[in-house]
This record gives sequence, C-alpha cells and structure tokens, in this order.
Amino acid sequence: MPLPRTRGKALRQRLAELRGPDVPAKALDARALAALAANPGCRRRAILDGAGVNKATLASALGSPSAFGQSQFALTRGNAFEAKVKADGGAELLRLVHEKLDRRADPPHEAQVPDLLATGPEGRAARTALALREATAAPGSWTLLDHPMLALDVAGSPAFLEPDAVVVHPDGSWTVVEIKSFPMLDGAADPAKVGAAARQAAVYVLALEEVAARLDPAPRVRHRILLVCPKDFSNLPTASAIDVRKQRAVTGRQLARLTRIEDIADTLPEGTCFSPELPTAELTSAVESVPATYAPECLSACELAFHCRDRSRAAGAVTSLGRSVRAELGGLSTVGDVLAAARGESGDPKDPAVAALRRAAHLRAQALGQEVTPCR
Repeated sequence: MPLPRTRGKALRQRLAELRGPDVPAKALDARALAALAANPGCRRRAILDGAGVNKATLASALGSPSAFGQSQFALTRGNAFEAKVKADGGAELLRLVHEKLDRRADPPHEAQVPDLLATGPEGRAARTALALREATAAPGSWTLLDHPMLALDVAGSPAFLEPDAVVVHPDGSWTVVEIKSFPMLDGAADPAKVGAAARQAAVYVLALEEVAARLDPAPRVRHRILLVCPKDFSNLPTASAIDVRKQRAVTGRQLARLTRIEDIADTLPEGTCFSPELPTAELTSAVESVPATYAPECLSACELAFHCRDRSRAAGAVTSLGRSVRAELGGLSTVGDVLAAARGESGDPKDPAVAALRRAAHLRAQALGQEVTPCR
C-alpha cells in the first residue's frame, strides 16, 4: 500500500540522509527484492536497500569486496538462449506456455507481440500497462509482451522491474515467464537456483497484480509461473510450471515491512550515514549499528555477505553454520554456548537441544576411546 504523500516525503528525505550527501539512490530490482524475501529477518539489508545504498560499493569501502553477480560468459550464454526461446515471434515460448499451463486453450498458432518502446522507465511502464489492458480487452487470442516494464511501490517510491516476458492467455489471464540459462537435467534443475528464480518471479507477480488492480474487472494474475531452461546438455528449451504463492506471500510481507522502514531508521544513532566516502572506522560503526541476520545463503544473494560472515564468525554465532543448524539448537545462539552445553558446563539438561548435544559428546568420546563423562 503506498505511503501518504507527506509521510512518504519525510521517509525519502530520511533515507537520503542515510545514503549521504549527493549520493544517488541505487534502484531496487527484482533480484534485490527477491533476496529480501530469502532473508526476511535481516534489518541491515532492509534499511540499506530501502535507502538505496549501493552495497557493492559499501562492501569495498568496508574492506570486504564481494565478487557478487554473474560472469560475462554466463550473461552472454543467457542472452543467446533467451533470443533462441523468443525467436519467430515467441512461437516456442508460447508453445511451452500452452503445454505446461493452458492445454484447454486453443494452440497459439499466432500471437500479438505489441511494441513496448517508450521514453524512460515511467513511459515504458505506462506503455506496458496499456498493452496489457488492450490484450485483456480482446479475449480469444494470445499476446506476448517481450521485456515489459512494471512498477512496484516500495517504501513509497516506484521500483521499475523488467521480467523476461509476460503472456496474456486467450481467457485474459496473465502469466510471468522466467528464462534462465541453468539446465534442467531429466526434468529437474538445481533446487537452489529454482528457488531463487521463483522468488524473483514472485516479485513480478506482485507488480502485475498492482497493474491488474487498476483495471475493471481485474484480470487474473496466475500464481503458476513458467520457468524456461535448456534441456539436459543441449541448447533446446524446456519448461516447468512453478507455483509461487508461498514466495509471493513472503515477498509481500517483506515489502509491507519496508513501508515501515522508518521504524528501523528511528532506532539508529543520530547522524548515522552509510556513505562510502566516510573513514573506514566510522563507516563500520554505522553499518554495525544495524543488526544483521547472516546465513550461508547470503553469499549468493547479498554483496555484504563477506563482511557479515566475518562478523558472525568473530561473534561465534551459530547462524554462520546455517539456518537448519540454528533451528536445531533452540536458545543456544553461540558456538561457545553449544560447546559448554555439550561438555555439561551449562544448559538445562531437560532442554532437548542440550540433551542431544551431551549425548553426542558422550558417543564421540566413546568412539575415540577418551574418558567418558556420564550423560546427565
């Protein structure tokens, strides 16, 4: 929900102060918004992304540069594969949409491919909205929107997003299409990469829903998106339908949290600024004033991951071992606490996590032929 005008203006001014004087805001894209959904508890990422801070530049200034992003080779391969999928007016892409998502509709022997060119992101978003409205008003035919531009309200400001494609079905419903260059082997792809693609597509679904809400009647935005990838070790496209309702719900909650980002900003010390031009010690203090929730998954989703990992390891936080490990350990939040509990030096013996650790330590000592301390 958009912020009231006066409140939104005050928030944008506050976020500009956090970026630093004359530092332009880095626009949020679908990958950044999807990464927020992947780590919903990280207040540090929420405030930095909400303020438009360039985290790659920030990480370099902190002395922990990150080689985050795709290689040039991967980008070139991905662009070539996408061009192949969309060749001949998107005939193969539409065939896959029909096969995986809409078999009851007439096969897409021909489709409309509207021109979406316009000046600036605002113009392209308006042209996309017009094309969607026109396609929905003419049922019975297929329409392919190639790289449409969508606008999503984030913390009172529009974030402009560009999905690979959006298809309008003959019944007037809309589908998001994600085209990736990682392979599907025997019909399955890397779960981590599929999960990232699903979270990214969920952002596009949310943006499409905002467009649909402005039409009367509002068309249906399908929650099953189409993921298109190379088949096995070839360059032939194959596809899978993925339900993104869960990812959409998580991302929606995160965006709602971002619209209240002033609550996080209000907890920061007066004069806090994340400008990379600041001395390293001062900049580090500013970043550390916002709590982070590091997990190994951050390494593939956030430019600040190396910095946060170093801090997490230095503090002995068990989150650096992974979320699943953290969940199993209950109230034991540091490696020191875990080791002390395993040795019987601390912890409630009735706590299942403590009891399991002591049993594991007992079995390890037996296996190594060490003196065994009776489990209590």
